[in-house]
Amino acid sequence: MSFELIKKVGDAQKKVAVVDVRSGDSVKVSQKIKEGSKERIQVFAGTVIRVDRRGSHTARITVRKIASGVGVEKSFLLHSPLVTQVEIVKRSKVRRNYLSYLRERSGKSARLAGKDFDRVAVNDVSVEEVVEEVEAEVAADEPEVKAEVAEATA
Repeated sequence: MSFELIKKVGDAQKKVAVVDVRSGDSVKVSQKIKEGSKERIQVFAGTVIRVDRRGSHTARITVRKIASGVGVEKSFLLHSPLVTQVEIVKRSKVRRNYLSYLRERSGKSARLAGKDFDRVAVNDVSVEEVVEEVEAEVAADEPEVKAEVAEATA
């Protein structure tokens, strides 16, 4: 019972629409950066070397790029409010989920073979359809959820 409640709370924290990111994709991740009282958006472009917990609200990708000859890796929680957009630029053919072997490679040996994909269709997540589905689910479960929350807090 409590596991179901935790799952529902976690699902409530999920973003409505997230792009289907896979290992080997070249992506541009836009992230909010707060400096004092100002906010700006910083773009981190690189190759996805790892995808963790894809269906969960704690879904995470690890992106690697080479900056000034040094490899830089950054992990992003896909459902975090700080991650504003993930855009897939290129999709590559890979045969594993964790591309750790790219860390030891540089130059031509670090290249991945690209494959054709519909860039517009992949990056266009129709929010309206997903919102309608979620609202229908919430409307159907609303009395049950309120009762479970009242039980758990009592």
